[in-house]
Amino acid sequence: MAKGKNIPIDTQASAKKKPGQPTQRYLDIAEIKEDAVVMKDGTLRAVLLVSSINFSLKSDDEQQAMVQSYMQFLNGLEHPIQICIQSRKMNIDGYMEKLASREREIENELLKTQIRDYKGFIRELVDLGQIMQKRFLVVIPYNPITADEIRIGFLKRVQQAFSPASVIRLNVKQFRERRERLMKRAGTVAGGLEGMGLNVALLDSQSLIELYYTSYNPELLDTQTLPLLQELSVEPLF
Repeated sequence: MAKGKNIPIDTQASAKKKPGQPTQRYLDIAEIKEDAVVMKDGTLRAVLLVSSINFSLKSDDEQQAMVQSYMQFLNGLEHPIQICIQSRKMNIDGYMEKLASREREIENELLKTQIRDYKGFIRELVDLGQIMQKRFLVVIPYNPITADEIRIGFLKRVQQAFSPASVIRLNVKQFRERRERLMKRAGTVAGGLEGMGLNVALLDSQSLIELYYTSYNPELLDTQTLPLLQELSVEPLF
């Protein structure tokens, strides 16, 4: 059998190899602050967490009224919105740990057996049924259109699509004005949704960071806890 050739490896050259560009350079998000998502193109986003309604349990009259309310809500919008549904497999580890702790505290063997049987039933129900936990989100954008943005040509847009997004840095005045208009939009949308009997909450900065972090890192959702906002330290991208 022929022997393979040993290929020398220059360890010093490998050690001096520059790291690749950070993934953040290819994301559209520049920063998250004051309950708003600042995009690299200077536009802003607000995100609403919205409750759900079991439409099938409503009477025919109630269903018709809800459909009409939803139509009026959409017709009243003067700007686009994005409706997202985030599905995650339900994590019952915390609940199961509470049951196990309760089982250890109980001295009655009959109750212990019942808790063990109940734990097995819940675990089997979640595993076999593939029970998903859903969150409903409404994303509200604010995009101040300027004459310069309108004049951007087709070739420039193609170039931007295949290169890392460039950052448009907003000064304090620009950010304040855009955020104020964004929050007015968010309040109007929230009022329309609440008029249909839905519960609405504006995601704050901490919730926004957790939302996007878990969206881009779903495998770390159940194994890593994100620090609080004041404990985060983010290095600048440029």
